[in-house]
Amino acid sequence: MAGKHSAGILVYRTVAGETEVLIGHMGGPFWAKKDDAAWSIPKGECEPGEAPEEAARREFAEELGLPAPEGDYAELGTVRQSGKQVTVWAVEGDLDPAKVVPGTFALEWPPRSGKTQEFPELDRVAWVDLATAGEKLVKGQRAFLERLGGLLGA
Repeated sequence: MAGKHSAGILVYRTVAGETEVLIGHMGGPFWAKKDDAAWSIPKGECEPGEAPEEAARREFAEELGLPAPEGDYAELGTVRQSGKQVTVWAVEGDLDPAKVVPGTFALEWPPRSGKTQEFPELDRVAWVDLATAGEKLVKGQRAFLERLGGLLGA
């Protein structure tokens, strides 16, 4: 596949008859004061020759410090986001956001300071209902919520 390709996992659960999804707030100074449209499905770039589903599981573990849930993975397809192809799988699961140990990335901060700082890839994760996720997720990923709803007959 030409260009950059990312893959991710959208974990969902049902609580009191309502579907909730696990999303993460993007870390680093650019996103620090933003909330709406500043959250993401745990995802990351595929390595050359790596199958997207394998990349999704690896990136989930790297970003959250927890293994991807076991279960039946359902592909939610691919969307274009910021010039990248993003493929996401849905899986039913449950994990405690308090157990998340986020991966980090290095960034020169403040800009042009010559100092590099480490920031969490996701600075917090939370279970939210589909309507809330529709406000919180970056716009490019919202189509996956509709596809999940269709998959679950919601």
